Amino acid sequence: MHRNLIILAGGTSSRMKKQTSFKGLSDEEIKQANKRSKGLIGVGPNGRPLMDYLLYNVKLAGYKKVYIIISEKGELFKKFYGNSDRDNDFHGLDISFAIQYIPAGRAKPFGTADALFQAVEQYPELNENYYTVCNSDNLYSSEVLFALRATSSKNAFISYDRDTMEFSSERISRFALAKLDEANHLLDIVEKPTQKEINKYKDKEGKLRVSMNAFKFNGSTIYPYLKNCPVHPERNEKELPTVLLNMLKEYPNETIGIPFSEHVPDLTAKEDIVAVKKYLNKYYSKLSWD
Repeated sequence: MHRNLIILAGGTSSRMKKQTSFKGLSDEEIKQANKRSKGLIGVGPNGRPLMDYLLYNVKLAGYKKVYIIISEKGELFKKFYGNSDRDNDFHGLDISFAIQYIPAGRAKPFGTADALFQAVEQYPELNENYYTVCNSDNLYSSEVLFALRATSSKNAFISYDRDTMEFSSERISRFALAKLDEANHLLDIVEKPTQKEINKYKDKEGKLRVSMNAFKFNGSTIYPYLKNCPVHPERNEKELPTVLLNMLKEYPNETIGIPFSEHVPDLTAKEDIVAVKKYLNKYYSKLSWD
C-alpha cells in the first residue's frame, strides 16, 4: 500500500470570499474567511484549522508523506505545518510543500489538474509511485482515506452515495454523477444531467454516485494526461475529472469507484463554517495524535 498523499490547497477560495447576508459568524471568522485559504479557517473547538482534522485522519489511515499544494501567497500554511519547503515533521507526518504558480496572463490558478501537474514536476519521485489526492477544504474520514490505500485497483476514486450528503438539494443537484459498470469500473463522469436522465446513472445498488475529489492514481500512468490536459471550455481550467476521463480511453478498466455512504464536511462558502464547527464539536472534540 502506498503512503503518499497530495492535498490541493492552492485555489483562491473565491466562493468563500463572497459577501453574504448570513449572520451566524463572528468578526474573526469573517476575517479569516476573507483572508485565508479555506483549509486554514479556524473551525475547530480550539480555533485550529480544518486541515488539522484532515491530517489527523490522514495519519490514522496510515499515510506518511504528505505534499500540500499551496499558492505563491500560501506562506501561512508553513506557520501551521512547518517552516521548511520539504520534510517537516507534524505529529509524525512528513510534510512538504509544492507551489501552484499562476501562468502569465491569468489572474487565477489554472485548476486542479494544473495544480497536481505542477506538484509532480516539483516532486518527480511521485511519478514512479502511487499516491492519493484530495481537497484541503473537505474532511474525509480515515476509513475513506485508508480505502484508497488498500484498493488493488491501479486508479480509484471514492464513489459517494449522493443521498447521504447533508447538503441542500440545490447544492447536491450541482454535483457531477459517476457512471459505473457492474464491477464498479468508472465509465463516465456526467455533469448536470437532467432530472429525466438521472435514473440512467444509478449503480448496481440503485444509488446515484458522486465524487468529492478523493482519488488514488498510478503516478506513471496519469502523468501524460496531467501534462496534456485540455482546458474545460466553460470554466477555463484544467480539471482532474478531465484527466481521468482521458486516461480511461486508453485504460478503460483501471479505475474503480469505491462505494461509501457518509457525509463529507465541506468548506465552500461562509455559511458552511457553522455546520463544520458543529460537526467537529460533535465528532472531534479532542485529537489524540499519539
